[in-house]
Amino acid sequence: MSFPILDNHIHLQPRGRNVEALRDFSRAGGTHVVLSQLPYDEVQIKEEEDFRASYQITLDIADKARKETDVRVFVSVGPYPVLLLSLAEDYGLARAIEIMKGGMDIAGELVEEGKAIALGEIGRPHFPVSSELLRASNDILSYGMKIASEIGCAVVLHTESATPESMREIAAIADSVSLDRGKVVKHYCPPLVLPEENHGLFPSVLASRTSISEALRKGSRFMMETDYLDDLSRPGAVMSITTVPKRTKALAASGSVSEEDILRIHKDNPEKVYDIAIE
Repeated sequence: MSFPILDNHIHLQPRGRNVEALRDFSRAGGTHVVLSQLPYDEVQIKEEEDFRASYQITLDIADKARKETDVRVFVSVGPYPVLLLSLAEDYGLARAIEIMKGGMDIAGELVEEGKAIALGEIGRPHFPVSSELLRASNDILSYGMKIASEIGCAVVLHTESATPESMREIAAIADSVSLDRGKVVKHYCPPLVLPEENHGLFPSVLASRTSISEALRKGSRFMMETDYLDDLSRPGAVMSITTVPKRTKALAASGSVSEEDILRIHKDNPEKVYDIAIE
């Protein structure tokens, strides 16, 4: 049985294992990844154009990976939500919002140029913040979703731990700017696979044994991810880069999942969500 295997959310760092991590992924049977933007120590965000330099690091890592490995690398770029807090401290909230929205504009340009497939990870902080900062975060998220709606791309969400209630709330934001809910990918998602759990948003489920087993019991409308951080001080965080291929192959070998479902999870779903070809 031969099939594509996609890790829907990884990070690679300029000073991390970088392309070597993708070689491990490939040796384990992985074929495709979505490489997601993360703030880098190499670029301090002080104004809108700084995002361009930060995004370029991600694009350069992707180009290097394509040249040096056989892994197919797709890219998502966007202003990391937690940056709002430090920007607000340094420049005031109003200016911080402007800078973050400028980062969304630049990310949208890169999608239109075909250099990225989605805006992400964007959203709101994963920890409690003041109501003022939460409103600002939702405003920035709505702005990014509007860009995605206008250019026809997906968004990849970084938020607090997902629940059916938070998924419903975010779905309403997507509706308000006419973004298809199926184009909203909840990264680091628990197995909220049923329609009444995800309200039409697309779950990218962290690839633990228990989460994937529960997800499969509910259906196959999800993707799998490790949120691999490529942090040398925390090897294997959040999960090892080899987890998705190893878990997928083990499930297939045991007969726990059909080839049809594997193809849906690793090929049909990402093709539909991101408007890409998984070959």
